[in-house]
Amino acid sequence: MLKSPHLLGIKDLDEESIQLIVKTAREFKEVLNRPIKKVPSLRDVTIANIFFENSTRTRLSFELAEKRLSADTINFSASGSSVKKGETLLDTVNNILAMKVDMIVMRHASPGAPHYLAKHIKANIVNAGDGTHEHPTQALLDTFSLQEKLGDLAGKKIAIIGDILHSRVALSNIYALKKQGAEVRLCGPSTLIPKHIQSLDVEVSHDVKSTLAWCDAANVLRIQLERQQIKYFPSLREYSQFFGINRAMLEELPKEIVLMHPGPINRGVELSSDAADSPHSIILDQVENGVAVRMAVLYLLASRAS
Repeated sequence: MLKSPHLLGIKDLDEESIQLIVKTAREFKEVLNRPIKKVPSLRDVTIANIFFENSTRTRLSFELAEKRLSADTINFSASGSSVKKGETLLDTVNNILAMKVDMIVMRHASPGAPHYLAKHIKANIVNAGDGTHEHPTQALLDTFSLQEKLGDLAGKKIAIIGDILHSRVALSNIYALKKQGAEVRLCGPSTLIPKHIQSLDVEVSHDVKSTLAWCDAANVLRIQLERQQIKYFPSLREYSQFFGINRAMLEELPKEIVLMHPGPINRGVELSSDAADSPHSIILDQVENGVAVRMAVLYLLASRAS
């Protein structure tokens, strides 16, 4: 059983909770591979998906996880809601909870928004991404995917490459990997590496080729142009020249590494198509595992509440 009634971030989880979620996800993945993919585990639970930022992959993954668990779901999008009329976040959520909702899955542009809600409402909250802060379920599905390929992550060398500064995926992965005893190296332009990030006990490099040669797995992040208020590098073409990864680079390595990406991919920028679609890539496995991990999180939180 999880120790917290919410999943707000990986920073708040201990390794035991991470492994419990992964173990439960492994069981749900077996369910998803059966002819009948639905279980009645959350038949009496109502879940609201509240997204204040655009999302395709994460939102669909949560919706499918909820349906596979037989939960009742409602979907809220800020673009067509009373938020546009000036309604506060707390009022919006309280109005939804008044409809007898048990659990909230929320994505918000403001770091700490789910933590704020957790102090003011009684429903379970799952953070589906808060600004550039954390994205816990992505880190959990990355952990699950890495364990499938590499086994125990203690002592494994994992590289996170790309736009670290604007990525909530990077921070959640750093927390998850360090709690499991992995070595972590960040790689990207100096302008996209946060100051003081080494205080989290990670290495920093600006050389992609040496980083690929060092690691057992590389998690390549998207350049998040929508979050960049100023230019952090001269052009996408130049970024691709210095930090992009292609199939030839992977084939030149002295060992085989695992290639990951949280999606969506900017093909030809951080990854070439021949790298993204290569045998090294487990990107589609990550998408599949995302449903199982989110089923596990929702199930464990609901079990704790019951």
